[in-house]
Amino acid sequence: MPNENSYEVALQKSNAIREGLTKTPEKFTMLTGDRPTGRLHLGHYFGTLKGRVELQNMGAKTNVLIADYQVITDRDTTEHIQDNVYNMVMDYLACGIDPDKTMIYAHSAVPAANQLMLPFLSLVSEAELARNPTVKVEMEASGHELTGLLLTYPVHQACDILFCKGNVVPVGRDQLPHIELTRTIARRFNNRYGKVFPEVEALLSETPLLPGLDGRKMSKSYGNAINISMTAEETAKRIKKSQTDSERMITFDPENRPGVSGLLSTAAICTGRSEVEIAEEIGMGGSGQLKKYVTEAVNEYFAPIRERRQRYENDLDYVKDVLHEGNRRANEIAEQTLAEVQDAMGMVY
Repeated sequence: MPNENSYEVALQKSNAIREGLTKTPEKFTMLTGDRPTGRLHLGHYFGTLKGRVELQNMGAKTNVLIADYQVITDRDTTEHIQDNVYNMVMDYLACGIDPDKTMIYAHSAVPAANQLMLPFLSLVSEAELARNPTVKVEMEASGHELTGLLLTYPVHQACDILFCKGNVVPVGRDQLPHIELTRTIARRFNNRYGKVFPEVEALLSETPLLPGLDGRKMSKSYGNAINISMTAEETAKRIKKSQTDSERMITFDPENRPGVSGLLSTAAICTGRSEVEIAEEIGMGGSGQLKKYVTEAVNEYFAPIRERRQRYENDLDYVKDVLHEGNRRANEIAEQTLAEVQDAMGMVY
């Protein structure tokens, strides 16, 4: 009997959710979000944003969190946070997230959701928190000491998912431990105090991870990412500066030619063609031809998104209105859930 928390079982459940979404999308409440530590890039777009828009347009209840409190898990400053948050909303809107269908809100603006941390923390052991592999990865990546907030990060995520009675969370395979812990918390609460929370499942991403322009993980700190907010000229410049190798013949070989292969992956995902096919077409054209092809592919794909984004850049009042309305709706939902929690725990005086 396979373990409920195994990848195979998670994949089976994820496939069942995909099927369910095509038939009864209204049964699914989806929660997902981003930390406002900088600009969103192509990896975010193809990895999550595009999928969120599809779920929204299918008719699932979609909620997108701007996790501003999570910035301080491993950062010592909140400088630029307001600018990052507003730019994130612009990216969301430009990519097709519709505030009439999707609730966009910020962590720090929803006190009742954060208040769920207290009962939830009583349901997990220190050992369970310390075991979470993604917390270790985050800590090592940031080079920061383990803060109490980073240690309890998975519990905070459980609050995010459960305050709106989320039952589906789009994640990559590496995020499955977070979903497991959320499910554990929901079950323990329901067993101890009476049923309040749904069963949560992972909707596993079908998009392979898009590497950066140099073949490494796409990251703001590596300077190997193309941001959604970049102009066509900035994109061309970033691609032109990317490192390739001296071999003229273009081939797709991620292991030995990370730079060339990273560029090919970017072109492939923007054109819907395969890396090998593009490499064969460019052949002896060398990195100059490759970079020209990638630049055109990215700029053509993102032209309508960037055009919409420019409209929002010139209308900050509308961007703020979207966030205020999302925060208002999130507070209504969170207060209702917190009231149910307090009622179940007999803490109504």
